[in-house]
Amino acid sequence: MLDEQAKKTMLRKIPHGLYVCGVKNEDEVNGFTASWVMQASFSPPLVVNCVKQDSGSNAMIRSSGVFALSILEDGQKEMAQKFFKPQRRVGNKFEDVDFYLGETGCPIISDSLGYVECRVVGMVDQGDHTVFVGEVIAAGVHREGDPLRLESTGWQYGG
Repeated sequence: MLDEQAKKTMLRKIPHGLYVCGVKNEDEVNGFTASWVMQASFSPPLVVNCVKQDSGSNAMIRSSGVFALSILEDGQKEMAQKFFKPQRRVGNKFEDVDFYLGETGCPIISDSLGYVECRVVGMVDQGDHTVFVGEVIAAGVHREGDPLRLESTGWQYGG
């Protein structure tokens, strides 16, 4: 029998970074705070990005076949907060945020440590998230620094 409290406690011990995942669909752009992200292969360079199935961003990734991950710096908690999914869509999340469109057309945060842009090469719908496998097709470094980690914010996502 699964001990629910032990499961929740231990799954929350798995460390995660915080990123802004930029997505697009034709002329529309969006972004969300992503934490279930990891490198999955050296050659070809692959990244796994898990996205809630019922989100608009999930639909945009499916439609466009691309996404970009802006790697936030330790101390950019407010930036991560700005891109959390609201209960309902309110305005443009990129309002007052400097960004540019990368090679994929996805938004990239100018004030991030850097980014990777990915082309979706696989996906698995399982549970309440879609696991997108993206091949890294572009990358850039804006500056050096330590990445923002979920545990440093006091927030929890998992369990």
